Amino acid sequence: MYETQTYELILQRSLDRVGSDVDKREGSVIMNAIAPVSAEHANIYILLDGLIRDGYGDTASREYLIKRCKERGITPYPATYAVLKGKFNMEVPIGSRFNLGEVNYAVTTYIGSEREDGTLYYYYQLKCETLGSEGNKYFGELSSIDYIHKDLEGWLVELLIPADDEEDTEVLRKRYLNSFREHAYGGNRADYREKTNSLDGVGGTVVVPVWNGGGTVKLIIIDSTYSPASPTLVAAVQEAMDPPPQGTGLGIAPIGHTVTVVSADRYDVSVTCNVVLAAGYLLADVRPNIQKAVEEYILSLRKNWENENLTIRIAQIENRILDVEGVLDIVNTAINGVTHNIPLTSNQLPMFKSLGVN
Repeated sequence: MYETQTYELILQRSLDRVGSDVDKREGSVIMNAIAPVSAEHANIYILLDGLIRDGYGDTASREYLIKRCKERGITPYPATYAVLKGKFNMEVPIGSRFNLGEVNYAVTTYIGSEREDGTLYYYYQLKCETLGSEGNKYFGELSSIDYIHKDLEGWLVELLIPADDEEDTEVLRKRYLNSFREHAYGGNRADYREKTNSLDGVGGTVVVPVWNGGGTVKLIIIDSTYSPASPTLVAAVQEAMDPPPQGTGLGIAPIGHTVTVVSADRYDVSVTCNVVLAAGYLLADVRPNIQKAVEEYILSLRKNWENENLTIRIAQIENRILDVEGVLDIVNTAINGVTHNIPLTSNQLPMFKSLGVN
């Protein structure tokens, strides 16, 4: 807003106010007296510009956006801990600690046992001791931090509840601006969506009201990696929202609301197409970038899944493939074998499966 109020402009404007019969050349007494003040005035304009930017929710920096959010009762979602499934060749004590790479894990809950190829394996929930999405990344053989048994073997095999990093600034900004359009109150849609999304591991929620008669609510959720929610996450959200006996207000849901929590269904997406390449490019070299472009498009759909009524569009896929270096043209594009757009229902979550390109 005050970009034009530069030091040079302010200095010249100040010198213009001095009579012409006074020496105003560089190094003169007047110049030396006015220059420092002009520099300070320029700094004030810079600070004032930042103050105005930070005074509005759509332009504020994170520090001041958080202050604006507090006025609406909104705080950034904190970072959380990942919960994973561990597989062991013997029973281990609750509280035992293990290491994988740079990350440590602690055993929290016994899940059950299962015999595989004649060997009995025991399954446990492990909680990552490192905050944030770093805990979502590692799978494989565990090393015991606390000695348990010389023949103990264990592996991390599945991510049950994904961890989140502290809420991103732009996501927080969007939630702040949405608070003026949707008033979350007393069990309305916005209230259910806001409270469910605030739970650990939840990445999105579609609220289906009166789905099985009056007072019934269905919550369709995905996890924070924009994938179908695991049974463990579904059970955790169900317990938080409306534990048994349902409808009695023991959870977050209001008294009289019977809430059913389910995961979105995985909808596999396979894309086939023929491409024309520029001279000097080989399909084997271009194909990974084409697949990445398609995967990014499918991911963008998943990130907007809460908006409902998603449609997988052939034109969008073709536009992204055409942006890949070396691709001149694309024809015969099909999604799951059909050459038209595919609308999705609110419980379908598109997931990339395969790419066939010639």
